[in-house]
Amino acid sequence: MHKLDRPRSPTCLGQYQHGRDNWGSVSHDHKSDIWLKLDEMQQHRCAYCEAEIKTDRANSHIEHFRQRCSYPQGTFLWRNIFGSCNRQDSCGKYKDALPPYNYQDLIKMDEEDPERFLEFLPDGSITPAKGLNPNDKHRAQETIRIFHLNGSLRQIRETAVKGYQQTAEELASLAAEFDEADWLPLLQDELDSIKNLPFSTAIKHVLLPA
Repeated sequence: MHKLDRPRSPTCLGQYQHGRDNWGSVSHDHKSDIWLKLDEMQQHRCAYCEAEIKTDRANSHIEHFRQRCSYPQGTFLWRNIFGSCNRQDSCGKYKDALPPYNYQDLIKMDEEDPERFLEFLPDGSITPAKGLNPNDKHRAQETIRIFHLNGSLRQIRETAVKGYQQTAEELASLAAEFDEADWLPLLQDELDSIKNLPFSTAIKHVLLPA
């Protein structure tokens, strides 16, 4: 989970109106238009777990941050729409199957930087970042719980970061022995190379020197 920059709304959403239309009214072509904007924002990754979302959409769906059942007036609000993977045990589908919760407890990635709240560990787990105030810590915990980010995803993330452990150790060794000017460009090159990969935030946190 990382900060997303939301582009301009797809024009097709303006053709639908709460109270007259429902999500089933949205045509296939218009959903394709929505996906173009979501891909621009999310770089073909799930908004919540950062797993790859394939272009054939077999493993993804258009997701409403605030559930349509409790917030139907947000059905066609662009700021309420993300792209999610189709995992049943995490992310959008898991969230929508939960009992009622306070949506304001969730970190919203296009408005806040999740990395201020969350720390990704080398074993694939996610924890609240150190030094948070009680309210922010609660929101971090609720975001992890409601999207079930430490379920089966933990092992998937651990596998994704494993190949970067040696690079992380080498960078840490350089940071301990040399001036920042000597090793920081190498770190930046690594961060640039992984920024659009699945689970890039987990990889980034492993690469950053402690």
